[in-house]
Amino acid sequence: MTCAESEVLLHALIDGELDAGHARQIEAHVAKCERCAAQLTSYRDMRQALRGANLRYAAPASLRRNIDRSFPSQALTNRRTFLKGLGVGGLASAAAAAGVALVSLNQESDETLVTEAVSAHLRSLQAEHLVDVLSTDRHTVKPWFNGRLDVAPPVMDLTAQGFTLIGGRLDYINGKAVAAIVYRRRGHVINLFVAQSMGSALQTPRLETVQGFNVRRWTSQGLNLLAVSDINSDELEEFGRKFEAAAGSIR
Repeated sequence: MTCAESEVLLHALIDGELDAGHARQIEAHVAKCERCAAQLTSYRDMRQALRGANLRYAAPASLRRNIDRSFPSQALTNRRTFLKGLGVGGLASAAAAAGVALVSLNQESDETLVTEAVSAHLRSLQAEHLVDVLSTDRHTVKPWFNGRLDVAPPVMDLTAQGFTLIGGRLDYINGKAVAAIVYRRRGHVINLFVAQSMGSALQTPRLETVQGFNVRRWTSQGLNLLAVSDINSDELEEFGRKFEAAAGSIR
């Protein structure tokens, strides 16, 4: 990790917003970099000073009197009547509003998930930490995850179909540990992230492009799968279909 990257993440570290992987990286950097360590200490001192400061302000009673004088009593009555009517009408639309809000939250959560997955893909390439277990044998990669995750991720050998298994690793998305199964297509890397409760359950696969990377998401056997790569969308769709077919053949 560079000092420039560290400066971006220092505030997130103090606020407890980093996942375990990023937190370990920045703490390791700060331990050997005096400049960033001093910056972190300065931020923490500032945070402590703000916590001890009295930043509350009580409005004087004269302000309330001035506001009351600015509104005639009839206007207050009309306003109360209007708000009461809103309350009655609001009951009829509350359920619909709650449904819309839930859909919006799910969409926002899925967008964050995809962005986090792309970031994890980039980290694996830049930090030279592509795999924890290096093997083209699915019978070596799959059991490596035992005891490291609550789920057993499917690991398929797709070498004959043009997608070479090269290993797997433990990664973090939205602060949760996930399996990352790594494939190579010519000179391109495909990270396939697998976890439970990772985004919305999808009835059909979804293909999208984020930050120049193609992302394919789908749900299978109670697991959420998300493949990220810079190969073209047709090839990534082909990878997803062949992975699904291989996984289905061994159920």
